[in-house]
Amino acid sequence: MRRTTLLRTGLSAFLLFGTWATASALPASAADASTPSAEAPASPALMAAMQRDLGLTRDQAETRLAAEKAATAVERKARSAAGPAYAGSWFDAGSGRLTVAVNRAARADAVRATGAAVRLVRHDAARLDAAKKRIDALSAPAGVGSWHVDPKSNAVVVNVVAAHRDDNDVRAFLKRARQAGPVTVRETSAAPRTFAAGTVGGDPYYTGNVRCSIGFSVHGGFVTAGHCGSAGSAVYGWDRSYIGNFQGSSFPGDDYAWVNVGSGWWTVPVVLGWGTVPDQLVRGSAEAPVGASVCRSGSTTRWHCGTVLAKNETVNYSQGAVYQMTKTSVCAEPGDSGGSFISGDQAQGVTSGGWGNCSGGGQTWHQPVNEILNRYGLRLHTA
Repeated sequence: MRRTTLLRTGLSAFLLFGTWATASALPASAADASTPSAEAPASPALMAAMQRDLGLTRDQAETRLAAEKAATAVERKARSAAGPAYAGSWFDAGSGRLTVAVNRAARADAVRATGAAVRLVRHDAARLDAAKKRIDALSAPAGVGSWHVDPKSNAVVVNVVAAHRDDNDVRAFLKRARQAGPVTVRETSAAPRTFAAGTVGGDPYYTGNVRCSIGFSVHGGFVTAGHCGSAGSAVYGWDRSYIGNFQGSSFPGDDYAWVNVGSGWWTVPVVLGWGTVPDQLVRGSAEAPVGASVCRSGSTTRWHCGTVLAKNETVNYSQGAVYQMTKTSVCAEPGDSGGSFISGDQAQGVTSGGWGNCSGGGQTWHQPVNEILNRYGLRLHTA
């Protein structure tokens, strides 16, 4: 995705805007996680990507986005109505409704009154979260890709690389994991990896020998992935001009960072459209439920869309485990690290890593943006 000299010269102002646009779409703060806007659900570019990657017509994409926004609003009310019986929730694309799992039949009617469908299960969310926390304390071998609480199966799902399913160390890990609580084992085709890349052409930001992508603008800078650089490292834009420095960075354990902005660079509340599609405005950071559609913008593969597969998943990279990640069916490739995950006009997170590519498909995890804002006390720059 190398730009020509003509494009860089003729559209330099736009590209700077776009670069910071990519970084700038966060809400004022995690506490502000604002209610999704009633305006147009998404830009034409995002709509086109949803149609391409999810196999939808334009009308179906618009209908789905509207249903997902409604489900996001219902989720907060339904969780409150369920109380301690809450066992997780997910968006069902077929029905266009949010489903909430509860382990007490007495709470079902109160949850249904919020507009959600109800599924009765055995274990509540507290039980499953406690089991996952015990598994987090274990040392995982390379053949174990990740694990997360899955509300649909009402268990902790442990994803094992198929080629390593019968390894002794994997079997030993699974035995210990099952002792922690209800566990379901699933197979994945490859181990997760981060999506940083060596210096190549494109429209990225650079630090040292690494190219990554801007996530979202905050007041005073932008957020991105922690594995892209350490605190104090200098950051340079697509044109190699100095932007600022990593002000904070955490990886592994977390995968987030933020960079201050100066030296003629500025922030705007949009996600970069790469000069071929319109930029996407960001108006908040209301977290989309499991099952909702989500799209990603990155400096290598541009726009791609998919769905949210799981939340609070622990990802076992070779560098160490990263906690509280969101798993998606969106593809990504080296250089996309740190880039924007967005659902409608709501910022979701920054690209961390995954497996596969955008030719054959794969899965990608993002670090939820509200956690980053809370960690560093940042305010999202919104439209």
